[in-house]
Amino acid sequence: MLLKLALLEQIKAGQVDLVFRRWSRPSVKAGGTLKTKAGLLSIGAITDMDPADVTEADAQRAGFKDVADFRKWLDTMKPGHLFQRIEVGYLGDAS
Repeated sequence: MLLKLALLEQIKAGQVDLVFRRWSRPSVKAGGTLKTKAGLLSIGAITDMDPADVTEADAQRAGFKDVADFRKWLDTMKPGHLFQRIEVGYLGDAS
């Protein structure tokens, strides 16, 4: 799962603890970790869902100002038949 550096920094700072992905097949598993440029992330619960079910609270936890901002971002994403809500956390240096 590729994450932009600005988003990684928000996760590291504790400002973001949720990401959304639309893809053909998942690239992370619940309970796993992800090594990134900003450090090691924990992968928490992964929930299959419909993008229409994203709440204001979920959008804000993912770093969007509101659901409209989330939908604008979603429109830029490549197609995929699977949409997932992924809980993430910062674990520390990835060295």
